Amino acid sequence: MVAVLGIDIGGANTKAVSIIAEHGKLKGTKVAVEYFPIWKEPQKLTSTLLKLKKQLKIGHFEGVGVTMTAELSDAYATKREGVHQILANVKQAFPNQSIYVLNTNSQMIPIKDAEDSPLSVAAANWAATGWLVAQKIPNCIIVDVGSTSASLIPVLESQVAAKGNTDLDKLICGELVYSGSLRTNVAAMVNHVPIRLGVAGVASELFALSADVHLVLGNITEKQYICETADSRGKTIPEAMARLARVVCADTEMLTNQEIVNIAQYIYNQQVQQVAHALARVYTNLEKRASSEIPVVVTGLGKDFIARAAAEKNDVDVIIDLASLIQDDAVYATPAFAVALMTATKLEGDTIQWMQQ
Repeated sequence: MVAVLGIDIGGANTKAVSIIAEHGKLKGTKVAVEYFPIWKEPQKLTSTLLKLKKQLKIGHFEGVGVTMTAELSDAYATKREGVHQILANVKQAFPNQSIYVLNTNSQMIPIKDAEDSPLSVAAANWAATGWLVAQKIPNCIIVDVGSTSASLIPVLESQVAAKGNTDLDKLICGELVYSGSLRTNVAAMVNHVPIRLGVAGVASELFALSADVHLVLGNITEKQYICETADSRGKTIPEAMARLARVVCADTEMLTNQEIVNIAQYIYNQQVQQVAHALARVYTNLEKRASSEIPVVVTGLGKDFIARAAAEKNDVDVIIDLASLIQDDAVYATPAFAVALMTATKLEGDTIQWMQQ
């Protein structure tokens, strides 16, 4: 039996998954997520990791698997610095542990190798999700929509077939869309909205987030609104509507509730269109190389209301919810779950069978 901890260190959310595997089979999984805006207090990453470990109530474990995107945070001057600082915190949190770090080739490498080649492990969490799904679905495109961004991961003949390795490359080829379920500034999603038989420009301010849009439309609950609000006020629907009204330099006395809902619906439609456009690009490229049908696999917090909607807009025939294959809460921490499995596989020597029965 082997017990492993998988960690996905994001810029705003850090996710941890503990698994127990025996004889190549998954025996148990626990998931914990902590909202931790690393740009505010990067020195507290170690304590955040220990907090997650405590939440998971795990004692002895044989290894730690790590992936990250937090190195992009402006808490660090460069990605190289970010990777080194993050790995230093991981070592401090888990001394005397075997620590492996995911690289963009879907390999778990010793932490010393990651320190020697920091850019190879920067923003590699998409590779873990690709590795996971590729074991079960040989040809597909994974659309993973988290709180901050949407990652599109092509899989061909049971191998990750991404064109880009870095975030920059992925933004260029359409495999990364910086638009997510919670933290995206509305002013970055649209530059105008239709209202009162006209069109209003959008204020270029941090007045409202995508979380406000999705809360007002019922796509998320108040409990799922885990990030800070733009105005540091509450996370109720009336407060979200007030923030959305401010986007067009108005307030809830100037606009009716229906007008604000209409604004939210327009912004939401534009966000789905943005992801759908990227999906069409990735789909066209993969379709030329695949010899069979290409389903879309949806995962992440926005799997139903963004990823699935984008796939439907592209008339995709087969859409698979990753929650049908893995434990439901692990869907919201897919890269952490995957690096835990990858690390357990490395330690056990056999691929861990993880699909739900």
